[in-house]
Amino acid sequence: MQQVAENFWTRIEGPIFCLAPMEDVTDTVFREVVMKMADPGKLHVIFTEFTSVEGLNHPAGRERVSERLIVNESERELLRKLNIKLVAQVWGKTPEIYHDMAQFITRHYDFDGLDINMGCPVKKIVKQGACSALIDQPDLAKEIVLATKEGTHLPVSVKTRTGIRQHETERWINQLLDTHPAALTLHGRTQNQQSDGRADWNEIAKAVRIRNERETDIPVLGNGDVFSWKEGIDRVAQTGVDGVMIGRGIFHDPWFFQPGRTSPTPAGRADMLLYHTRLFEQTWSGKKNFNILKRFYKIYLNQFTNAAHIRAALMETKNYDEVYRYFEEHPVAEAL
Repeated sequence: MQQVAENFWTRIEGPIFCLAPMEDVTDTVFREVVMKMADPGKLHVIFTEFTSVEGLNHPAGRERVSERLIVNESERELLRKLNIKLVAQVWGKTPEIYHDMAQFITRHYDFDGLDINMGCPVKKIVKQGACSALIDQPDLAKEIVLATKEGTHLPVSVKTRTGIRQHETERWINQLLDTHPAALTLHGRTQNQQSDGRADWNEIAKAVRIRNERETDIPVLGNGDVFSWKEGIDRVAQTGVDGVMIGRGIFHDPWFFQPGRTSPTPAGRADMLLYHTRLFEQTWSGKKNFNILKRFYKIYLNQFTNAAHIRAALMETKNYDEVYRYFEEHPVAEAL
């Protein structure tokens, strides 16, 4: 077994705030955009998109899958400047492949940690026996964590849910803690809930209590339905978690990690949209579909007069140049 690097999770002066790993969202471009809008010391850890260890292990699929691990140099500069940790999140079902791909990622990339996805509830993934399906396969889950730890010197953390059909927090968290992950993030929903209903922070508090009873210093983070910085701070105070992971909250407010700021002007929102678009074009032109960008446009264009009209117009654009041309011909004023 390799000597494990010092666990950065325990060195962050809390509470820890993270940007969650999200499919087709948290690529190098969006991570940079979020960091660009963050105040120093308000965002501590960010994650890649979900990366399949089986896909990365397959010679025919490695090139495409490895796109999820791309880090632009401009993102690297912000990571250094803001002292933010970057973690690669991986998923799969085979311990031996986890081990080998942990070695591969550690050898060929520059990440601060690895995170194992045991929470994704998407049916096609669950049918493969991966991600949240592992909640009902605790022995396999343990093998996966231990195999990953043996394949890297980096801290290995886990993100999961409270159960499959019902909350099984006590049983499941105790089993995970047996593997001594570097950190544990708990989404307060079951697999069956998907994104429905409200996240149960009482279950997250239960995980903290279990951690405390075991007298371990493994950081426990909560995830689910946090839509403002203040709400995150309140959750820390209410539950005793060491930190909060922000998922859908970033779509409600991409300036989430800049608490206390005045509301961005329409022009400021348009500027960030254009920055995001240019960076996406520079990074992914010819590799990713332009239409992926459209899911982001609505998070910038809201809360001002005529925002809906501008959003509708951008939904009709077919390429980057049409977006740039629209704003040249329809400048967004500071106040409308």
